[in-house]
Amino acid sequence: MTDSSDIARWAEVLRDVSAAGLFHSEIFYDRERYSRLQSLAEEMMAAAIGITTEDFTPLQKELFDHPGPLIGADAAIFDDRDRILLIRRSDNGLWAMPGGAAEVGERPADAAVREALEESGVASRPVGLVGIYDNHLWGSNSSNHVYMLMFICEPTGGMALETEPSHSLEITERAWFALEDLPEDLDPRHRGRIPHAFEFREGIRPTYFDV
Repeated sequence: MTDSSDIARWAEVLRDVSAAGLFHSEIFYDRERYSRLQSLAEEMMAAAIGITTEDFTPLQKELFDHPGPLIGADAAIFDDRDRILLIRRSDNGLWAMPGGAAEVGERPADAAVREALEESGVASRPVGLVGIYDNHLWGSNSSNHVYMLMFICEPTGGMALETEPSHSLEITERAWFALEDLPEDLDPRHRGRIPHAFEFREGIRPTYFDV
């Protein structure tokens, strides 16, 4: 049976999609559709918590006008030879850990596992939280504010890179790297964080957070 918590959850998904669409789209007709979707999300959320849509006016800017801060999740997957799995991104040609944005309703650890499977073809499970990173402090030039969570993951279906990733257009290469053999052309957003994963796995670094 559907209850108010279900409606609120669906409204939150619509809110996230509409806010992201309005933030990124410059096409008039698309913006019009996202605005309609946003209005529907407002009506659903108001109905779920028992208020009117007019009551949302003071919260409009905070809740509906921007899709942030965003949550990103990276998977630091290690094989049995203490090597980390990296992908070469097709958009900038740089090596990085597999990862990406979490979706509304998705746990960050699940997002890391999903993104890793999509981008590398390697199935894994999360076993530890390496740290939580503010992208503005870790080499990102994005205008979006993103909190990046990095998880240590273990392969669950083998370590051979034979399975074709479902999102193969996002990458050009996949490979395992030891700490001393990391490629020079690392994505700057990952360069300082990858050593944390090695140290966390060895038990010489606690979970990291920016202070």
